[in-house]
Amino acid sequence: MSFKVLGISAFYHDSAAAVTEDGNIIAAAQEERFSRKKHDSSFPSGAVEFCLRYSGFRLSELDAVVFYDKPLLKFERLLETYYAFAPKGFKSFAAAVPVWVKEKLFIKNTLRKVLSAYLAPGEKFPEFLFTAHHLSHAASAFFPSPFEKAAILTVDGVGEWATSSISAGSGGNIKQLREMSFPNSVGLLYSAFTYYLGFKVNSGEYKLMGLAPYGNKPETAAYERLIYDNIVDVKDDGSVFLNQDYFKYCYGLRMTEDRKWESLFGFGPRSPESALEQKHCDLALAIQNITEDIIIKMAKETARLTKEENLCLAGGVALNCAANGKLLRTGMFKNIWVQPAAGDAGGALGAALAASYMYFGVKRPVEKGKDSMQGAYLGPEYSDIDIKLSARRNKAVYTFYSSAKEVCSKAASLIADGKVVGWFQGRMEWGPRALGNRSILGDARNPDMQKRLNLKIKHREGFRPFAPAVTEEDCAEYFDIDGPSPYMLFTAPVTEKRRIEVPQDFSSFSVKDKLYFRRSDIPAVTHIDYSARLQTVSRSSAPVFHALLSEFKKITGCPLTVNTSFNVRGEPIVCSPDDAYACFMRTDMDYLVMGNFIFDKREQKAGPFKAEYKGGDSLD
Repeated sequence: MSFKVLGISAFYHDSAAAVTEDGNIIAAAQEERFSRKKHDSSFPSGAVEFCLRYSGFRLSELDAVVFYDKPLLKFERLLETYYAFAPKGFKSFAAAVPVWVKEKLFIKNTLRKVLSAYLAPGEKFPEFLFTAHHLSHAASAFFPSPFEKAAILTVDGVGEWATSSISAGSGGNIKQLREMSFPNSVGLLYSAFTYYLGFKVNSGEYKLMGLAPYGNKPETAAYERLIYDNIVDVKDDGSVFLNQDYFKYCYGLRMTEDRKWESLFGFGPRSPESALEQKHCDLALAIQNITEDIIIKMAKETARLTKEENLCLAGGVALNCAANGKLLRTGMFKNIWVQPAAGDAGGALGAALAASYMYFGVKRPVEKGKDSMQGAYLGPEYSDIDIKLSARRNKAVYTFYSSAKEVCSKAASLIADGKVVGWFQGRMEWGPRALGNRSILGDARNPDMQKRLNLKIKHREGFRPFAPAVTEEDCAEYFDIDGPSPYMLFTAPVTEKRRIEVPQDFSSFSVKDKLYFRRSDIPAVTHIDYSARLQTVSRSSAPVFHALLSEFKKITGCPLTVNTSFNVRGEPIVCSPDDAYACFMRTDMDYLVMGNFIFDKREQKAGPFKAEYKGGDSLD
């Protein structure tokens, strides 16, 4: 007997759905890709429909639908927290409770109502199950990993009560060993600084991480002392205690007590889109350093408790690839594996896998050295006919090539010629990173490529770095990392021989001058601290993308390109051919490659597309 399970995450941020059969992952996708609403938190109707359609399962054939956390426990935390801080926070309480009563608290009723559309007359609902939030994270990290046994560390903002957990995984079972509880949270600490530095909570943490390397060490050290002395007490085991006098997230509509922070740091919260100053960079580096320190302490405690040589990571904080890279370089664990969708979206997959292995008792297969994520290519895919129909709808002009080899050769030539190429192939990626199927590609050797991509195509802040995608076999020529990084979840130093030394007075440069100073022979992907958020591309898991990089190497001698997600600021990564063509037409991309079709911007008609994206660069 096989067990078919649908996992769902919803109603907080990054709603998603995933479907498995006997623990094998068939499909997974975030709702934002279908609704086109960034970080969509609504019920994932589009993702559920895709998962059922792709799997071929009727809803009545499923053995269970599993929700990724326990709403009653979360509501208990909400009520107890408001009670503890009363009468503060009444406005926030009054806004939150009606939403809870309407859609979040009675999830079973919501599931029945929404999913009834997928039942024919006489068919019955599958069983409804609920996993704990951090178990969902832990399951998403351990069960797809290539390890028979492993330590598991999950770190995020907050689930029901837990904000981080340490567990041990073995075969088809997970045992929790330690838990840290709300309101003490590494994720909420980092998000508070995200807010204070002018970025949006639950989406701008990437920006804070990208800004941090522009900080200067002497000033950063002073900020670190202020944070340790006043805001957070960090214990040797990585547990943290946050001074709630400095925060409002327990009861207010903002993260921080702004007046106290202004008194402590000497400046108020930065307004979004306002100019970035050196003090903002210094504070960003301070909290990044502290976060890395906490994660390493947590990992040491995890190693002590479990005695395992393998570590699995999940939770939103596990998307901090700089912290992951630093942890990897400590050598504390022999192997580290991070769930590609480490945030709340990944909870949908974790919930489905937890039910499969821990509830239904499915035997978990493990292939040594290979995870079961299928390269994270788990979303929709589109045929030549789909692409052709999209081209007709958009009155688009294209050239069709008879083979993938021809397409890769032509695209590689375009990139080598300095062109920016939208690259749309195969199944859409699972998680927040584009991994070569919904990507925008450019020549990493071009010193102007980072600026052009940020300002003219992505329409985002100029300080934000881009990732390199490099063939797995050539990685060591460019980056100092022990092992592959297929999901772009580790930073790695650019090798010494690739670097260009900066002047001795570099720290005195303005933020803008630091940004555009060339630091290596692959400047478009070398961050200010000589790091890169690395993707290694395997021939077995990504054959077409690997072929493109190989063709690019034949032409240029360089086996890597810039790889950034196929979207612009404020929009989700493209899902369909229509999404891709619209993004292509609204930006300064030169070419669009979809399957074996190549679209040249110069040949297209303007049509209804408008360049309606507004810039997000606060340096120029």
